[in-house]
Amino acid sequence: MMPWRVRPVARDDRAAWQPLWDGYNAFYGRSGDTALPAVVTDSTWARFFDAYEPVHALVAEDADGRLLGLVHYLFHRSTTRIEPTCYLQDLFTAPETRGRGVGRALIEAVYAAVRDAGGRRVYWQTHTTNAAARSLYDGLARHDGFIVYGHDVA
Repeated sequence: MMPWRVRPVARDDRAAWQPLWDGYNAFYGRSGDTALPAVVTDSTWARFFDAYEPVHALVAEDADGRLLGLVHYLFHRSTTRIEPTCYLQDLFTAPETRGRGVGRALIEAVYAAVRDAGGRRVYWQTHTTNAAARSLYDGLARHDGFIVYGHDVA
């Protein structure tokens, strides 16, 4: 039996979720002067609890109620599928829990949520230098070979 479980995030998880969210953002260079504005984090948090938003959050929790990891995902339409497609946007586990299966369990919980929603496809991206994550991902999905481009429109 696993010493932790995956469950939907709850409104009273905010204080425990925040350090994981901050750690995730810091990993991608969003901290200090480059941190996300608080209004973005507050809006993201609110979306998890808005039935009209397609954004969802799950957390991994140990037996003592400590949050070990988070995953955020959203559903969207696709021009190549009828059923909803899922973009797994954020995945983060506390550094001291890595290698224990928490990340895998969070991804597999997203897979289950997608099946429950009638979807069939989950995709995500990570940085090419994120070797530890890529090692996990290679066992759970296939790399489709696409290169991601982005541009902020001002």
